[in-house]
Amino acid sequence: MTEVTQTSKILTQNFVTVPRKVPEGPLNIVGLTRSSLREALIENGTPEKQANMRVGQIWQWIYEKGERDFSKMTNLAKPYREALEKKFLISVPEIISKNISQDGTRKYLMRIDGGHEIETVYIPEENRGTLCISSQVGCTLTCSFCHTGTQRLVRNLTSSEIVGQILVARDDLGEWPSQEAPKPKPRLLSNVVLMGMGEPLYNFNNVRDAMKIAMDPDGVALSRRRITLSTSGVVPEIAKTAEEIGCQLAISFHATTDEIRDKLVPINKKWNISNLLETLKNYPKVSNSERITFEYVMLKNVNDSDEDAHRLVKLIKGIPAKINLIPFNEWPGSPFERSDWEQIKSFADIIYRAGYASPIRTPRGEDIMAACGQLKSATQKERKSKKSKTINLNR
Repeated sequence: MTEVTQTSKILTQNFVTVPRKVPEGPLNIVGLTRSSLREALIENGTPEKQANMRVGQIWQWIYEKGERDFSKMTNLAKPYREALEKKFLISVPEIISKNISQDGTRKYLMRIDGGHEIETVYIPEENRGTLCISSQVGCTLTCSFCHTGTQRLVRNLTSSEIVGQILVARDDLGEWPSQEAPKPKPRLLSNVVLMGMGEPLYNFNNVRDAMKIAMDPDGVALSRRRITLSTSGVVPEIAKTAEEIGCQLAISFHATTDEIRDKLVPINKKWNISNLLETLKNYPKVSNSERITFEYVMLKNVNDSDEDAHRLVKLIKGIPAKINLIPFNEWPGSPFERSDWEQIKSFADIIYRAGYASPIRTPRGEDIMAACGQLKSATQKERKSKKSKTINLNR
């Protein structure tokens, strides 16, 4: 049975894109890089000679121990703690509701500044736990198979709101060290994927800063190989991702011709398959990634033919890659159907015989609308029928 816990009323409406107003009052230090935190401390009275030490102390309390109360940072002098409380906040998103699937998947609806909401999903597996986090409220890309794409973009998330999703999930999982259990093993949250709401590369600076914090060895300490950024193909930012983040890269590919990809992933009209693949050929060398993951949602009679599989193999030739095949997860008003299981297996076999790993993703959290492509703010009540969303994809 699906467990649902509700903590407060949902607020957000389907706003058009609006600029984010910086809250007045104390500065939230969650999401500040080490250099930005150092500057903020100095500006607010910390002697410059002590600044690096204070950054290290505060950093460990927040990101290694999960502390949100300055008064409990006992290796700081009491007057200094009191001064910090007057100038700064340690604030993270608020869980509004939590759904737990039959398979253990957890979907969090979180409230952020301005009363907006985002969705974050935790997926437990035998040897790891993956947190799927969001980078925007809504999305601007309007990919036709994705539920988030039916919600208009409201705004980018701040670095605080991005890394805050990790901190909040660790709260819920009880993963912060304590006197009784200094370091829980095995690690419950071991991987992060930027595959939630939004296009991460349209919010590059905040995503970069948040991931740098997540990878810092004196905090959450995730390896860059444990972080995967998924993009629909914002070509100019891909090289920067390799140089400034260096995490694993996944591409929402989903089609083998520009004609079909233009309709499934409209950003293809700006940067087509040829442009995208040329950029990807250089990515593994720059970032030291093992290989690029190509995500491919299986849509019945749209992109799932054997011919598509053979074309895909030819397209990615020369790129260290694996292909994640994703059975389509339906959502209210979707114009698509999941490919037949036999056809998915046939598609996978063609790719495998060509020498590429081709795992078929097991749908997780479908009963709570937490599966891939199903995320959308729960306040988005408008549902369009299949008739009103019919898309001409005849080939």
